Amino acid sequence: MATEEDVRRICLGMPCVSERLSWGQPAWFAKTLMARIWEDGVVTVKTDEREALAAMEPDTYFWTPHHDHSPKLLLIRLEGIDVDELDELLQESYRIAGGRAG
Repeated sequence: MATEEDVRRICLGMPCVSERLSWGQPAWFAKTLMARIWEDGVVTVKTDEREALAAMEPDTYFWTPHHDHSPKLLLIRLEGIDVDELDELLQESYRIAGGRAG
């Protein structure tokens, strides 16, 4: 099971990522937003695999009508994901958000 502290550690371990509040929640930015705590125990990331992930594990991966206009945004229930998989998804989100070695 991953935690918000795992999200923070992974994000801040990437080049040129900063943390600040977005909508009152901790968020991490590369060139653009790459991850944000949506609510306790849930993180938003960007992925090219939203549909597939949500179809395979809907108890872990999902989105709300708020996210319908942004087809790359995916919500993850941290209790349903291990740290290695979280790391992979955050790396992808970093890439989509414009992150690169700095």
